[in-house]
Formats: sequence, C-alpha cells, structure tokens
Amino acid sequence: MTSPTNSPPSLGVSLEKGADVAQLEDCVAVTKDNSQLYNPHVDVSSVNERALIRKIDMRTIPWLSFLYLLCFLDRTSIGNAKLYSMEAALHLTDNQYLLCLTIFFVSYAIFEVPSNIMLKRSRPSRWFSTLMVGWGIMMTVQGLVHNFSGLMAMRWLLGMFEAGFYPGVIYYLSCWYKRSEFCIRAAIFFSAATVSGAFGGLLAAAISNMNGVGGKAAWAWIFILEGLVTVIAGAISFWIIVDFPADAKLMTSSVPQEKQLKWKYIKASLTEWKTYVTMFVFGGITMPVYAFALFLPSIINEVSYEATPANLLTVPVYAAACISTCVIGSLSDRYGNRGLFNLSCLCVGMVPLLTNGFTKLNEKFLSRSRVYYPYCVSQRKFIILCGILGCLRHLSLCCQYHVGLTESSKYISYVLARAWVSNNVEGSYKRSVSLAMTISWGNIQGIVSSNVYRANQTPWYPLGHGLVLMYIVTGLIATSILRYILKKENDRLDRGERDELIEGESGGHEDNGRYSSVEEAKREKGDNWSGYRYTL
Repeated sequence: MTSPTNSPPSLGVSLEKGADVAQLEDCVAVTKDNSQLYNPHVDVSSVNERALIRKIDMRTIPWLSFLYLLCFLDRTSIGNAKLYSMEAALHLTDNQYLLCLTIFFVSYAIFEVPSNIMLKRSRPSRWFSTLMVGWGIMMTVQGLVHNFSGLMAMRWLLGMFEAGFYPGVIYYLSCWYKRSEFCIRAAIFFSAATVSGAFGGLLAAAISNMNGVGGKAAWAWIFILEGLVTVIAGAISFWIIVDFPADAKLMTSSVPQEKQLKWKYIKASLTEWKTYVTMFVFGGITMPVYAFALFLPSIINEVSYEATPANLLTVPVYAAACISTCVIGSLSDRYGNRGLFNLSCLCVGMVPLLTNGFTKLNEKFLSRSRVYYPYCVSQRKFIILCGILGCLRHLSLCCQYHVGLTESSKYISYVLARAWVSNNVEGSYKRSVSLAMTISWGNIQGIVSSNVYRANQTPWYPLGHGLVLMYIVTGLIATSILRYILKKENDRLDRGERDELIEGESGGHEDNGRYSSVEEAKREKGDNWSGYRYTL
C-alpha cells in the first residue's frame, strides 16, 4: 500500500475561493502539509478537494468512457458481423478470417509507443480527436470492401489509428488523479469495453434488420453505421476533451510547464525492470480478454443458438463484467492492494476453463461407454453411470456460456494491471512510455487470441481454452513475482538502503546519488527516490 507520507500523490491543486477554476501540476504532488510538496509555494488553503475531483471527473471520465465504448465496439464488431454471412460474402476461408483479426493487433502493437510520445508532444484534444476520425473512416470503409485483401487493409489501418487511444487515455488520467484515486476511474473508463460488448450484441441484432437495404448486407451495415458514429464523435471531441493540466483552459496561468522531452526519460523506462515484469502480467491477461471479446458470439453460437440469439446472449456476459469491474476497482482503490486483487481475479477466471476440460473428458468417456459395457458389474450400474454422465453432458452445454460469464474476472484483472503499472512509475514521460510498452506487449498477444478459436474445433475449442488457461497461469506467476519483488524493495527503502546524500543533511549513501535538496532527488529519481513506496 502506498505510504502517503513518503509517496506523494500525482495531483496538486489550488482553487480560487468561490470559483470553479483550479490549478494543477502535471503529475506533481501537492497536499495541505507543505513538508510533502513538490511545490510548497502553491497556496492550497482554500481547496475543496472533493468538489475539485468531482469537477475533473465530470469533465474527463464520461466522455472518454463513451469514446472507448466506440473504440472497443469498432475493433470487436467483426465477431458480430461474422454471424451474418460476412465470410460467405467476402469468400473468406477460416484462416483468412483469422488473418484479418490478427493483422489488427500487429499495427496496434507497432504504433502504441510512438503514439504516446506524440501525445506528449501534442494535446489530448487534438490527438485523440484525430485518431478517432481516422479509425471511424476505416471502420466505415470495412463495410464497403468486396474481398479478403480489402478487409485486411482496413483492419491494418484500423489498428494503426486505434493504437494511441487506450494507452494515451490511461496515461492522461494518471496525470489528473492520485494513485489512490486512479483505479476506480480507470475501471469506469475500461468498463466501457464491457458495455460495448453488451451494446454491440444488441446493436448487431437491430442492424441485422437492415439486411438488403441499399443493396448492402447486414454485416456491411454494422461496419458502416458504427463507423459513421465514431467519425461524428471524433470530430466534436476536439471541443470536449480537456487537455493536460498544464494546458487545460479551466486552469490558471500559474501552472508550471511540463518537462521537455529528453532521451533519458525514455531510456529510464526502457531499462526499468518493472516494465518488463508487468509486460508479462499484462500479457497473461490481455490474451484471454481479446480471445473472448472476438469469439464470444461464436462460442455461444455453438450452444445451439442462431446468429441473433447468440449476439443477444452476449449482453448479460458483459453486463456482469461491467458491474464487477467497477466494484472491484473501487475496492482496490480503497485497500490499495492491486496484486492480491489481481491474483484473486485470475484464479476465478481459471475455474470455468478447468470445468470445461472436465466435462469434455466426461463427453469422451460417455461416447465410449458402450465399449466398456462388458466390464460393468451389472446392467443397473451401467444405466446409473450413463445417466450421471448424460446429465454432465447436457450440463456441459451451459459450460461454454459459463466460460463467457466469468470473462468479467479477466476484465477486472485488465484494469488492475493497468492501474498497478501507473501507480509504480513516476515521471510523466517515463510513465507514458512504460504504459505504452506494457499495453503494446499485451496487444501483441492479440495476435495469438485471433487464431486460437478455430472452426474445426467446435464446440469444445480445446486449443482455445487450453491456451487461455496457459496465459492465465502465466499472469498468476508474473503477478506473484512482481508483488514479491516490490515488497522486498519497499523493505529496503524502509531500512534506508536506498537513501541519497542530501546536502546539509546527515545519512545517505554515495552510491544512491548526491543532490542539493530532497525536491531535486524526487524530481530526478522519480520512483527510484528513497521516499517513494511501491503499491503492492
């Protein structure tokens, strides 16, 4: 848990009396106790922090969540469109369809880090709106393609434009909120992805009624209409999205300017061990999230449902994910223990996969039961055995849907991992690059997600469920390792082994650096400063 006395939060404010104008520093701490300030000269005596946070919440979270709903809807709606004869219309084989899913994640992963650096060089209002208009156009054109090559090109460009939005927003929010306030905001923002899953199923079912209108099939109208909405939302976002604290129009002119881009900030992230461990944590979570986001309609479709009912049955899955993500995100902020919450959610996510494997074994045993009939002690025992295994067989049909319902645990872990990375990296450029690297690595796993649920393995999908289970176990191991190392590092900090030499003060070690003041040590060392405490 973060120590408030040693690890200051990322939000500093001064609010003019009787006004709703705030003054914030980008990722700089300010509290009413001047001994804990990066900038002790800032007057915070008239701050109503709760009112200020509510104001920031209203100006940032609702609209960004709506935009992410559109973002996730656009990338995953291909799974809904597939159920309305898209493959037949474009003459796609199963492998070609999987390649169309895969290529999205290739461009997505390539452009994430450059996009976050560009975000720091630009402004959120300009950059995010540009990205949205770009991917909205690509989404619309997907409904106009006639073959495999056209769909591949549009999926590549869609991934390129979408790459900068999610990591950019996570970094952007980390510049407005304290570490203890961040996870619930990130959870609400990311819950838009779960809402998009529910809304996507409803929307696809409704749009399917336009089949044949204007000579376009239902699957084409899904892409066209959703893309046009994104273009409109992106265009008006320029006037709605609030910029960074140093640039936001609602702030006073006395806000300090942000640090200039220097290679040392990027190098600090590239050489940080936490970055690489958290990449494995996030990779173990992202692959299952994308696998089910892309294939959940198809998985449910295999449980004897037609296209529209299958799309509608995704709604309760994502509704459960939305509620649980917000609740666990709030609890994580309250208790601060990201690692334990993440471990718990990953364990929950394993249960249905193990159950699915068990029922598959029962299915095989039942199919071979006649072979073993001569070895049964009596006919009565054989009938009882077949009855039990028959019940398990019918129960296993529900197991596929159960797998989808517990997808909520993976969405929660996704949010927790993002908050964990942001909480343990200090310094705006370093955090920007670290977040982008981590999310980029996670999205590379989307390449795997796009190819694991194959049409020739229905209805059990042993390869898909098996690899998802393997990734969850990897996430569990990486989470345990990261939490253990962070705990050890906090213990070293408590013992003073990381203390710097501060001019005019006693104590410290030359190996940890020499600085003229505590403020300089905080500014230069970031999360390596001896007063910092990692969030466990």
